[in-house]
Amino acid sequence: MPEGDAVYRTAANLRGALDGRTLTRSDFRVPRHATADLTGRTVITTLSRGKHLLTRVEGDLTVHTHLRMDGSWRIMPVGRRTAPGDQVRLILANEEWQAVGVKLGMVDLVKTGDEARLVGHLGPDLLGPGWDPDEAMRRLRGAPGRTIGEALLDQRNLAGIGTIYRAETLFLRGVWPWRQVGEIEDLEGLMSLAQRLLDANKGHAGTVTTGDRRPAHQTWVYGRAGRPCRRCGTRISRGEMGVQPQERLILWCAGCQPR
Repeated sequence: MPEGDAVYRTAANLRGALDGRTLTRSDFRVPRHATADLTGRTVITTLSRGKHLLTRVEGDLTVHTHLRMDGSWRIMPVGRRTAPGDQVRLILANEEWQAVGVKLGMVDLVKTGDEARLVGHLGPDLLGPGWDPDEAMRRLRGAPGRTIGEALLDQRNLAGIGTIYRAETLFLRGVWPWRQVGEIEDLEGLMSLAQRLLDANKGHAGTVTTGDRRPAHQTWVYGRAGRPCRRCGTRISRGEMGVQPQERLILWCAGCQPR
C-alpha cells in the first residue's frame, strides 16, 4: 500500500495538472456516483491527509480517493488512452490534462464541509502543515499495553505510516516490534525519526532509509526477508502482526532488535 510520502507526491502531481482549471470531463465509474458530473467546475486544490486524497472542487464539493493496495493516479495528456485492462474508476480532465484513477480503493463525492466524516478519525499527519507531535504522542501513549508495531500502523495515532516505514523506523531505533508502547523509553524519538524518514522521501520516488539510492541498497530490513542484516549479519525475519483479517507484514532483525 502506498504510504504517506507516495500519497503526498500524488497530491502534488494532481495539483500540477488540475488546480485552477475547469473540468471538461468527469467520469465516475463507481455505482454510487455513476451519475455525478463535475464538468464546468473549477478544481481548487488537492490535499493529502495521511493515505487519503482530497480534491476540492468549486461548489463546495470534494472528491475523496484512497489508493489502498494497488491504486494509482496517472497524469497524461488529454486524448491519450489508458492501457487495455486498466481498471479505471475515475477520470478528471481539463483541456490539457487528464487524471486517471486506476484501481482506486475508495471513491467518494461529498460536501467539502463533510470531509471530517471521511478523514476526521485520523491522527496528526506526519507530512501535513499542521503536524502536531504533542497530539501524536498523546494518542500513542493512550494504549500503553499495545505493541508498538500495531500502534505505529494505526492511522488514528499517526497518519501516513505503513509497513515500510514501520519496519525501517523500528530497526533504526533497535526496537522489537512486539514491545509494548509503555515499555519504550524514548517514544518521542522513535516518532520523530518516522516523521523525518517520510519527510526525507516525499520529494522523490522510492523509499531510501540507508542513504544509498542504489537498487537493492535502499532499505535496512524491508524487502530483505531471509537476507543478512546490513549491520550484524543476522538473517532478517519476516512475520505478520495484527488480528485477522487485519494482519500486516512485519520485518525485523533479531540481532539488532532483541526481545
